Amino acid sequence: MDTIKFDNKGNIKMIAHRGASCLERENSCPAFVAAGVKSYFGIETDVHVTLDEKYIIVHDVDLRRMAGIDMGVMTSNFDDLRAVRFTDVDGLTPRGDIFLPSLEEYLSICKKYGKEAYLEICDVTLCEHVLGIAAAVDRMGMMESTTFITFNHSNLTDLRSLYPEAKAQLLTDDIGEKNLAFMLENGIDAGIYFPALTKEFVELMHAHGRIVNVWTVDTLEDAERMRDMGVDVITSNILE
Repeated sequence: MDTIKFDNKGNIKMIAHRGASCLERENSCPAFVAAGVKSYFGIETDVHVTLDEKYIIVHDVDLRRMAGIDMGVMTSNFDDLRAVRFTDVDGLTPRGDIFLPSLEEYLSICKKYGKEAYLEICDVTLCEHVLGIAAAVDRMGMMESTTFITFNHSNLTDLRSLYPEAKAQLLTDDIGEKNLAFMLENGIDAGIYFPALTKEFVELMHAHGRIVNVWTVDTLEDAERMRDMGVDVITSNILE
């Protein structure tokens, strides 16, 4: 297996969605390293808060899809979640090296390979944890190389309360007036589900000096259409 090469004319920054998830199990250290050695500008991942208030890398709120076990992320302790081992991308082959990374492990891989960290703060997270996640990024010396992304306005408001210069994107499939106003009033960039995007929206965001990222674009045809609309960033599972 390999990535699919996309000729972005040198203008679009490509982001590996959950690491190189076409090659390695999503949101794992192997997936982040696989993205690190390729030409991606950045590596995207998801961070949750565990029951014992630690930060762990995983997309879902439980491990049913990933491991076939009914284990909630936010209702389990960090060490118990870390003890789970996952199969390879084929869903069959045991892999003792695939487990849920810590936030620091993800950041250290991004730092080692010189990649932008696209860090999704999942769910509606308490302000103390939003700031705790940001503080962990800051301690790693990665604040200038991290873009915080989230579906929740409150997470972004909390982030900006202590880190006003942090790069941030609102994830949404709604480019209506409410979200547009929030982004423009707060200096927030756009992370748009690509079928919802319009060229007019891109032009409006650019007129205000804002960046447009689209997710999750996995075909050359869709990527070319996004390129023609003038997007700045494409997040993909397989395109490089």
